[in-house]
Amino acid sequence: MDDQEQYAKLFNEFDSQMLITLGVILVSTVILIIASQRGLNWLANRLHGQLRFRVFALVPLTRLLILITALAIAVPIVIEPSLRNMVTLLGAIGLAIGFALKDYVSSLIAGVVSAVELPYRPGDWVNIEGTYGEVKHVGMRTVEILTPDDDLVAVPHLKLWDSAIYNANNGGTSLQCVASFYLQPEHEAGWVRKALRDVALTSAYLKFDKPIIVVAEEKPWGTHYRIRAYPVDPRQQFLFITDLTVRGKQVLSAAGVTPALLPPDAALDTRGAAS
Repeated sequence: MDDQEQYAKLFNEFDSQMLITLGVILVSTVILIIASQRGLNWLANRLHGQLRFRVFALVPLTRLLILITALAIAVPIVIEPSLRNMVTLLGAIGLAIGFALKDYVSSLIAGVVSAVELPYRPGDWVNIEGTYGEVKHVGMRTVEILTPDDDLVAVPHLKLWDSAIYNANNGGTSLQCVASFYLQPEHEAGWVRKALRDVALTSAYLKFDKPIIVVAEEKPWGTHYRIRAYPVDPRQQFLFITDLTVRGKQVLSAAGVTPALLPPDAALDTRGAAS
């Protein structure tokens, strides 16, 4: 009986008038959301430049404001607006929000940790769960990475807890690049190694104060060569790899060294192993 009395004190008595009022609020909310979305989209599609994207950004904000206003009107109709009821309701809402935002709070804490440990900084080239690119901004909750395809990816700091962070230059200007060559096994390995080293030495992007290493590894399908060298600037890494690859192919082709051919059903992994 006490529970029933407490329940009765929390909610107002349901009658036809209340149901009609709630129905009107619901229908009005749906109509306003649809009208605002169509209206703002119609307006944005007739604008140009940055203003167009700003109007598009108003669509979810307007929908949120309409929903908050509808809830603010509907809640006092359903729940008796007393101090005790409001404290109970706000406590339940706070608990639900806290549970829903636990990952958000964890990302904020990880952001503080990242500011101390510095696993990445603006200008670093990092790989986080397959997302590779240059760090453009380190915020409180996310790190923004610009990929080579010009996509800006926001990665939550939450990844610090359970993911490996690969940092290619770690706050410096030295970033190792690798250019791979897959050759038939019938060739003079010493000459190929020297030729590939010369290709790196004559690159316009080479950083001369860093070592050049040519790694050769024998595979069942042929020989895998890798040129490991450093560009002058980390942002030149893709131009550097392209330059090494194009000129390396020209030198090897002119010397009659043929590339290795895999069976049609075979594939290479990131380390050059056939499967």
